Order: sequence, then C-alpha cells, then structure tokens
Amino acid sequence: MDKIELYSPCINVCKSDPITGYCYGCGRTNDEIKSWREENTTNEWKEENIRVSSDRMTGWQLESFKKSYANKILTGKSLIKELKEQRYKD
Repeated sequence: MDKIELYSPCINVCKSDPITGYCYGCGRTNDEIKSWREENTTNEWKEENIRVSSDRMTGWQLESFKKSYANKILTGKSLIKELKEQRYKD
C-alpha cells in the first residue's frame, strides 16, 4: 500500500521562539521539523505531531495556523505563501 502524503504543517513563518524553541507559525521544534523530511517517518507520527504542535498554540496564533493550514490542504499553499506570490505579481 502506498503511503499517503500529508501536508507539512509549515505555514511559511519559519521563526522560532528563542525561549521555547517552538516555531511561531506551526508550533514545532527544529527536531520535529527535521523528522518530517525523513523517509521513514510514519503518517501516524506526523498526525500526532500536528496535534501536539497545535496544542502548543493558543489565541490568534492557533486561529491563524488553522486558517493557513486549511488553505494549504485545499490549495497546496499557505495563506502567507499565496500573499507573497500575489505581491510579486502586482
């Protein structure tokens, strides 16, 4: 059976908090981000990582992540990436 590819929770913010080490955009650590790229990382681990990293966020950060990640699943691009591309067109 082929492995279904899950979208990375990266929403193109890519800046980590210096105290917690969590990315401001997706809530993951650098080690978690690296694990997503490894060939042997399971979808089960990825799904759990999305849940755990989402649990690290609250308020506007969580709402922004949810909207951008939903857009990424729908269109293949985060909202930030779409906005950057639009600016370059204009």
